[in-house]
Amino acid sequence: MRGFLSPSLKANPSDSQTHFQNLSRGRRVKLARGAKTSLIKADQWARGEAVASDIGAGLEQGVKALVAKKK
Repeated sequence: MRGFLSPSLKANPSDSQTHFQNLSRGRRVKLARGAKTSLIKADQWARGEAVASDIGAGLEQGVKALVAKKK
């Protein structure tokens, strides 16, 4: 009977987090290395879980650069 008195919490990932989730594993590994973290932490960031702010900023910057490169 979970959620009886309060609504369930849902993570609302940003556009860059959903874009990161849709990338191939190899591309995600490259972006994670660029942010100086592991693929596990990068995937946690993409799901909207708590990670260090410097990791999140590095991944955000990498995804934005990738999107700008494709345009």
